[in-house]
Amino acid sequence: MVRPRRIVLVRHGESAGNADDSVYERSPDHALPLTERGWRQAEETGRRLRETFGRERVSVYVSPYRRTHETLHAFRLDPELIRVREEPRLREQDWGNWQDRDDVQLQKEYRDAYGHFFYRFAQGESGADVYDRVGGFLESLFRSFEAPDHPPNVLLVTHGLAMRLFCMRWFHWTVAEFECLSNPGNGETRMLVLGENGKYALDQPFERWRDPEPYWVTG
Repeated sequence: MVRPRRIVLVRHGESAGNADDSVYERSPDHALPLTERGWRQAEETGRRLRETFGRERVSVYVSPYRRTHETLHAFRLDPELIRVREEPRLREQDWGNWQDRDDVQLQKEYRDAYGHFFYRFAQGESGADVYDRVGGFLESLFRSFEAPDHPPNVLLVTHGLAMRLFCMRWFHWTVAEFECLSNPGNGETRMLVLGENGKYALDQPFERWRDPEPYWVTG
């Protein structure tokens, strides 16, 4: 098995929905584009990624949403060095279809009270549902490492929740640990780096908005 030296997770740049959540009432979530600010964020992230990867090959997986595809395009990675696959399992959490802003705001309040991992949006997904499909993607990713010519870098262009849940699954974090973490900002990255001990470490932690509150002692 050829394990990559780096697995880089990137949240898309600012989207129209991040700037104005009323757009969800008239546009589907998957079709929302980047804002001008989002393009600038993605371009800056791309500059840093090109410096990190150099002339090394990169296996890229991108969420099927417009904003993630535009983010990847803004990176301006050398097409001769990348292998790109659209990966639906890395999509945003489903919050239903056409969204009523007042209803979604009310459901977000319910989610905050109930718990982000377990609360399921009406006609949508819970964090636990997203965890399951991200876990399925991880199994596919591990199988890809068996190829003798697997690139030394993996890049996932995805969404904030998916980034947190990917790391939760990878590092075996508890639900209580997940619940205390904040999403990364638009265009932010987290990198899993392979160490000399054969284990991956996260280059920087996710911000915490509270301390974990486990039901019981674990570990």
